[in-house]
Amino acid sequence: MFDRMLNYSKSRSFFLFGPRGTGKTTFLKQEFSDKHGLWIDLLTYDQYLDFQKNPSLLAHRLKAIRPEDGKNWVIIDEVQKIPELLDVVHQQIEEKKFNFVLTGSSARKLKRGAANLLAGRAFQNYMHPLTYREIGAGFDVNFVLNWGTLPDVFNVNDADRKEYLRTYVNTYLREEIQVEQIVRKLAPFRSFLEIAAQSSGDIINYSRIANDINSDATSVKSYFEILEDTMIGAFLPGFHYSVRKRQRKNPKFYIFDMGVKKALRGDLSIEYVSSTFEYGIAFEHFIVNEIFRLNSYYKLDWRFYYLRTKDGVEVDLIIERPGMPIVLIEIKSTDRIAEAMTTSLAVMAKDIKNSEAYIFSQDPVAKIINNVKCVHWQTGFTEIGL
Repeated sequence: MFDRMLNYSKSRSFFLFGPRGTGKTTFLKQEFSDKHGLWIDLLTYDQYLDFQKNPSLLAHRLKAIRPEDGKNWVIIDEVQKIPELLDVVHQQIEEKKFNFVLTGSSARKLKRGAANLLAGRAFQNYMHPLTYREIGAGFDVNFVLNWGTLPDVFNVNDADRKEYLRTYVNTYLREEIQVEQIVRKLAPFRSFLEIAAQSSGDIINYSRIANDINSDATSVKSYFEILEDTMIGAFLPGFHYSVRKRQRKNPKFYIFDMGVKKALRGDLSIEYVSSTFEYGIAFEHFIVNEIFRLNSYYKLDWRFYYLRTKDGVEVDLIIERPGMPIVLIEIKSTDRIAEAMTTSLAVMAKDIKNSEAYIFSQDPVAKIINNVKCVHWQTGFTEIGL
């Protein structure tokens, strides 16, 4: 069992969004085992049918519960399946008798379907795959690069991990995409998923991907938005001081978990080995996602970008931190940083005002070269404020 980093309000209703398998239900059962008066699981077919036919049934059920007995929390799991329930939730919150936890593996149907998001009456929280801090003493970077950090991958053997991740991907296609009719034609979207996983962490070339799947650039853009809305990945925009010019740069996109990324690529049987190209790409991917997750849990409101110049010089991650210097980060999987690795980053740091430059690596020896702070990635997280 893992101690999760999620810090939620103890006195106010909240949404808890997160991809399937990240541990939302397990967390809530631990936290609210003796506090909830009603638990509704919309993945259960009978409950889904009952509330779909009559969302007002929720109000009727709550009339039979005495919140003053300490059972004043109501859990609705996968609320996006019946958005109409949120109108009833709104009414119940206004009466100030119950607090609600409203979970969902996809915010797309709520956000794009004009659902009642309760106008600030419920906070929004997110649960992600496990961070290295949640894993604790058992953390193994090589394991994580090959299998990801969905909680269930830690409880089974290698063969079952492969099957679990394959099933996870198929479940996503079936339940999140096909059943919800998010895309009309599943075949090109399935082809897109494999290419999106192969190019995860690269600058998106919408036209090239469209040609590869026999589609068009507009559809490809919408496919990436689907991945973001269903929390299967996140965009990383290009950096520029001008907000308008940032809009013109094609973003990168990062699949949310290394194990899921490998499953989408179809290479779960390939082991990423230290000092190889694939290992380096996977390590960068892990670091970027880890920073995304910690920013979410700590509610830091940081903004993230990449930078690539016309000359091909690239900075893996740029972080704008309110009231603090901009951070430029290069990510290296090596366990020994050499001076030559700092040259281009040092030049870029001089061109960006009020910035500080880091190389995050697996080198245990901290050093400063050309004004670039070269540190072990865990030390680097602490130094930048995570």
